[in-house]
Amino acid sequence: MTRRERITVLYNEPILPEDHPDYVSEVDVIDSVDAVEKVLQSAGYDVTRLGVTNDAPALIRGLQEHAPDAVVNLFEGTPDNNANEMYAAGILEWLGISYTGCPFQTLVLARSKHQAKRLFHAEGIPTAPYFVVEDGVVTSCPLRYPCIVKPTQQDASVGVDQASVVTSLEQLQQRVRFLFEQFAQPVLVEEFIPGREITLALVEIPELTLLPGTEVLFQYKNPDFWPILTYNAKWDVNSPEFNETDYHFHAELSPELLARMQEIARRAFSLLGCRDYARVDFRLRAGDNQPFVLELNPNPEFAPDRGLANNLWAANITHDQFTRQLVANALTRRQGQSARRFQTRMAS
Repeated sequence: MTRRERITVLYNEPILPEDHPDYVSEVDVIDSVDAVEKVLQSAGYDVTRLGVTNDAPALIRGLQEHAPDAVVNLFEGTPDNNANEMYAAGILEWLGISYTGCPFQTLVLARSKHQAKRLFHAEGIPTAPYFVVEDGVVTSCPLRYPCIVKPTQQDASVGVDQASVVTSLEQLQQRVRFLFEQFAQPVLVEEFIPGREITLALVEIPELTLLPGTEVLFQYKNPDFWPILTYNAKWDVNSPEFNETDYHFHAELSPELLARMQEIARRAFSLLGCRDYARVDFRLRAGDNQPFVLELNPNPEFAPDRGLANNLWAANITHDQFTRQLVANALTRRQGQSARRFQTRMAS
């Protein structure tokens, strides 16, 4: 009897209380785990789940006990240290376990938004003018107002709200001080780019494929609201921003502009060493449609009914199909790793 290949779904076990402001974004991973487990079981795999928190030895023990042929990596870090997202990938690589999604080095580069922007700038990938505040103190602003101020090492729009856009040095100083006190990390200050916000998702199925562009439609009724994708707009179902933000999954772009954005997205994907799937967020400057990369998001949201799933739907690819493809990619890489280890042993 042929042994079924064992796939372990690795994820961050939610630990925040329901009244915590970040609870919704953290617990969201469970929907993804449930969907992935169901798909892979129906595909004939032997599926196990491994939920861990801020405990590296528990992660290592769990992986050794589960002994997977490949891991579906849905681990997003822990609330007290979201850098654990990249550490978990590093442990998987150290143990020689093949896994889905972007590799360790990509997660390291993309996690620090300011470092990724420096790479983009060096490689001629257009990104908004910016500077970085390392110590929470800013005495002047070399950029044109308005500016948008963000923590450099947070995901899911954590730390982004309507006060993130500033129009004066006083507001800038207040916001930088607030973020530095809140997150204890460098703060990114960018020139705010007015215009359309477009996302391009890239997936390897197994060839690198760009999915139709998604446009964020800001329909805020409050005239004082800035058209930005805040934490509330993504996660707080009771907020005006959430209910007044919509998405068009076939963004209307001229062939020339789309081709230019796709070329930029491919370059960014390659530059940061992405694998399997990633998302590149753009702003198109009002007036001339100049695209600026806001950020590259490796391993974007994998829930079956939003985020990447909607990008896949626009390309007539189901979430189930892509889930199976991710596992096939990881198993193919495992075979390559085994062959290289065999060659190394023979050479020695």
